[in-house]
Parts: sequence; structure tokens; C-alpha cells
Amino acid sequence: MLKSICLGAAVLLGLAALANGVFMLASPEGWYFAVPGVTTTGPFNQHFIRDIGLIFLLLGGGLLLGAAQRRFRVLLWSAAGLWLSGHALFHFWEVAVGICSASVIPRDFPAVTFPALLTVLLALWAAREARNG
Repeated sequence: MLKSICLGAAVLLGLAALANGVFMLASPEGWYFAVPGVTTTGPFNQHFIRDIGLIFLLLGGGLLLGAAQRRFRVLLWSAAGLWLSGHALFHFWEVAVGICSASVIPRDFPAVTFPALLTVLLALWAAREARNG
């Protein structure tokens, strides 16, 4: 049961990351105005948004490949969890140094912090599964 839940969560996260990456690449300005709070983080930068879109394509691909191929799971999910956690910590750092107010924490949680936490938990589960055979 737990295995099905973890694999399903990885597939959902992977598809969401791919969709976000495609949106960022195909319509950076549309993405900039559609995602709550993005316009408050700085001026529109098409190149930067597309760079991050490529990262989201890689994250989504890694999550999906890890779901499909057990032998790659720990490495790919750990790498995705590391980047997503760094991204989430950066959002908290912006609050800590006064760039953003604390009101952004609950706004960012569903799309930034929660995926990071979930991906780290998936990587830990995959590592335990790999150790136990």
C-alpha cells in the first residue's frame, strides 16, 4: 500500500513539475502573471523564467523515471529533493532577511515547501526500500 502511495505521489509531483516547466518555457510572461506572488519578487525576466523551466523539466523527468525504474529512484529523487529543498529554503531566507513578509509563507507552501518536503520523504522512503531489498 505504502509503495503505491509513494509511486503515485512521485508521478503526480513529476507531472506537475513537467507541466510547470512547459508553461514556463512556452509562455514565460503568462507564467509570470499567472502564478500568485511571482510579480512581487522582481521584474519580468524571460531568460530567467525559461532557465528555471528547464530545471522543472529535469525535476519532473527525474521523478517520473524514478517511479518507473527502481534502480535510479534514490539518486533521482534525492537530487530532486535537494533542489526543491534549496528552493524552499531560499523562500524562507527571503522572509528572514526582510525581502518578503511572513505572509508569503502560507501562500508559497502548496507550490514550494510542500513539494520539497514530499520529495525528501519520497527519497528517504526509496533509500529505505533500497536497503531492505
